[in-house]
Amino acid sequence: MHRLQRVLDTLVERVDTPAPIVLVDVMQDNIDRMQSFAAQHDLDVRPHVKTHKCVEVGRRQVEAGAVGITAGNVGEAEVFAAAGFDDIFLAYPVWPAGTKGTRIRRLAETTRLRVGVDNVAAVEALADAMGDEPDRLQVVVEVDCGARRSGAPPEVAGDLALAARKRGLVPVGVFTYPGHGSSGRDARKRAAQDQEAALTTALRSLADVGVTAEVVSAGSTPTVEFSTSSLITEIRPGEYVFCDRNNFRLGACSEDQIALFVAGTVVSDWVPDQVILDVGTKVLGREGDLERGYGGVAGTNAVLAKLNEYHGFLALPAGEFRPGVGTVVPVVPNHVCPVVINFEELLVTDSAGTSLQRWPVDARGFLS
Repeated sequence: MHRLQRVLDTLVERVDTPAPIVLVDVMQDNIDRMQSFAAQHDLDVRPHVKTHKCVEVGRRQVEAGAVGITAGNVGEAEVFAAAGFDDIFLAYPVWPAGTKGTRIRRLAETTRLRVGVDNVAAVEALADAMGDEPDRLQVVVEVDCGARRSGAPPEVAGDLALAARKRGLVPVGVFTYPGHGSSGRDARKRAAQDQEAALTTALRSLADVGVTAEVVSAGSTPTVEFSTSSLITEIRPGEYVFCDRNNFRLGACSEDQIALFVAGTVVSDWVPDQVILDVGTKVLGREGDLERGYGGVAGTNAVLAKLNEYHGFLALPAGEFRPGVGTVVPVVPNHVCPVVINFEELLVTDSAGTSLQRWPVDARGFLS
């Protein structure tokens, strides 16, 4: 019997499905392992809290040695700041419209706040939002290293830093996101090499205008193993805390390092080669495709071949595994981040299933 199924069997009478189950000992090992890796390579860890959105998990990351946290939006930053986190990097090119300008200014009064920028218009808007105290806000220039997401061309990083300095903001460095490292096992190292090249160009651009980079921020969970260049000062992994099928597929984690799974129940079994679980898009999101499926049952070759909102179509390999109606199974998601935001709390146990705690997903619903 698979280890996750054993844990689930001890909890089955205490859990209403679908539910996210976290193995706290596995999670803590993941946190400690990342911190040890960073220490070996003289790197700071600034974990991305978008993965868990949970204050208790963030506290454990900081207690293990993280220098602060990375947030994906102003609301996330506010939740963690209110909980006492005082060093926050908002790694997103925020446009301070509506109330965001005021909220950023307030955050900068109580925390060391860094905000990502990748265009001059945002620099100007952030400076305006800070009023007569723009020097309270540190900005980090985002550059693209091949992911083709947000991020300016590396060679213009200096121009953006200079624009920020002229408006009284404090440019402190550069960051990038090697998202194209998630496309396959061989892509991880290549993306990290692209990352290093882009950051090298960006640092040269900053130096040309007289800006010294205090922070050179890099890495994602799939690429962090290769983000060890001496020019990098910090890494921002997120998914490592729980891991998932995608990271296992890429070779970025082992199966034993998966710390979060979803308990799901078989609710229908009328079709010969499938059963239906109560695990649909409102639990897992839509991460997946026909080739990978949309999640898999731990310890089997059965994958969710299709999802509706409340239905998961579990395709069953012939002659291998057929759970009956009422059976509760451990579903490992392809991508863990969309799962967490669908629940108000995480059900936390250990690998023996000896206890059960409930940790709130504190920043759930905070998207702006």
